[in-house]
Amino acid sequence: MRPRKLGPRMIRIDNVVKTFGAKRAVDGISFSVERGEVVGFLGPNGSGKSTTMRMITGYYAPSDGRISVGGHDVVESPLAAKRLIGYLPENAAAYADMTVHGFLAFAAALRGLAGEAKKRAIARVVERCFLSSVLHQSIDTLSKGYRHRTCLAQALIHDPEVLVLDEPTDGLDPNQKHEVRNLIRELGKSKAVVFSTHILEEVDAACTRAIIIDRGRVVAQGTPDELGRPLDEVFRRITSTDTFFGGPDTPAGGARS
Repeated sequence: MRPRKLGPRMIRIDNVVKTFGAKRAVDGISFSVERGEVVGFLGPNGSGKSTTMRMITGYYAPSDGRISVGGHDVVESPLAAKRLIGYLPENAAAYADMTVHGFLAFAAALRGLAGEAKKRAIARVVERCFLSSVLHQSIDTLSKGYRHRTCLAQALIHDPEVLVLDEPTDGLDPNQKHEVRNLIRELGKSKAVVFSTHILEEVDAACTRAIIIDRGRVVAQGTPDELGRPLDEVFRRITSTDTFFGGPDTPAGGARS
């Protein structure tokens, strides 16, 4: 089999550090994601996954190092970088009193879409995320799975070149997980996709490459075959079980990644 031809680097992270007071949540990590890749971002709770993804999207500024998206520095040129990104955060929020259609129309307008372009964008994500049966329901009446799919749809509404997905199958039933994994694999043919997950089988199901992070550092990366089998044993062997990095959004008594 010929190696898959990849496009230019869409995400580049160079020696990035993020501190919260005395806590070093991300400790000098470097990696890149190219167009045509689906990269799984793995690590124990509190290892720095979500903090890294929030820095890619510009939610947090790095304490040191550099992050670029599509060649745009996320600190120096934040709007240019953010225009290229579709972001599904962990525990993504939506306006509960809006209908699914109303929320997607709102998200499309925020992305500068109007008229026929807006209508086409909404129709495209409704089909891709299997939302037609709940399109006119208010979000507060949706199951967790449909609410999560609605939030995924807003990340796709402007057909971004880069997708940053934090736990994209969280709360979905097995059939829905299968659909979303297939969707991520399909999107990864033309986009740069990075998604975090605690479900190791998703690496085989959707990823061309995986990065394992522990205590804020990259400890392994490669294709699923290169990382070794079985992946859960490899993961346990190279990651710690007592990781904790507290940031400003860390709930009392718990750890965030």
